[in-house]
Amino acid sequence: MLTSAVRELARRTHFPVSFGGLVDGGNAQISAVHGSRTRSLDGLNVRVMRGLGGRVMAEVRPRATPDYGAARHITHDYDRHILGEGISTLLAVPVIVSGRVRGLLYGGAWASANVGDVVMKPAFQVADALATELRVRDEVERRLATFDGATAPTSGAIGTLSPHTPGSATTPTAPHPPLPAAHREELRESYAELRTIAAAITDPAVRARLAHVEQRLTALSGDDDTAQLTSSVSLSPRETDVLACAAIGATNAQIAAQLSLREGTVKAYLSSAMAKLDASTRHAAVTKARRSGLLP
Repeated sequence: MLTSAVRELARRTHFPVSFGGLVDGGNAQISAVHGSRTRSLDGLNVRVMRGLGGRVMAEVRPRATPDYGAARHITHDYDRHILGEGISTLLAVPVIVSGRVRGLLYGGAWASANVGDVVMKPAFQVADALATELRVRDEVERRLATFDGATAPTSGAIGTLSPHTPGSATTPTAPHPPLPAAHREELRESYAELRTIAAAITDPAVRARLAHVEQRLTALSGDDDTAQLTSSVSLSPRETDVLACAAIGATNAQIAAQLSLREGTVKAYLSSAMAKLDASTRHAAVTKARRSGLLP
């Protein structure tokens, strides 16, 4: 995620050197570097109010200098790193999530030059995009933690879902008690929102964890008196996203806004899912998907 942002910063601003890091424990540890000619930037750890980046962290706004070595408005704690790479022009942009600096992105050039709006604007856009992904990831992690706690196996529980390795032997358990209608509806809304959040996630590890939680939610919502249909139907991720949103009453326009799709594209995915499920209406498609274990 950070590496992609650093590369995108270089591509859009044309800075020959770009680098960045996420804030941990109050410091920004530089862990992604693109275009450098030396290894001077390796191991750079930026503290608040120290250097150009540290001032950006404290002021929560971007700063630039056309002549880093002669700059008087910053401390020079990191001259060995910055000047060691031969950087003269340096731009530092904060990655802000909920009013807090979560990371720093830098653009550097070996020649002295003033940094104008033409460069600043795309740099802000890259930082905003990274902030959005961090915000989404935070929400996913929060929900994962919530559902991990809510569905954790307990001693003597009936029908709990225990983690197991694919292909390993498991001991059959009695079906879990049916969820109250209100809880089931809340679970389905959470499932739909998780699908919407997952659409914006690029981290494969987070997506894998999210998929595991979605499977658990689907299993937990089953009714004891409703036999699951044996189904060979396989919905694509986008068809599942659209159907999950439709299942909680969202209109095509609302689904399009939630998933950043065109309304016509939503209709196409919905029609495809209905055809696969042999359903003439979206309501029938949702019902069949639930009975087939494809939706909670």
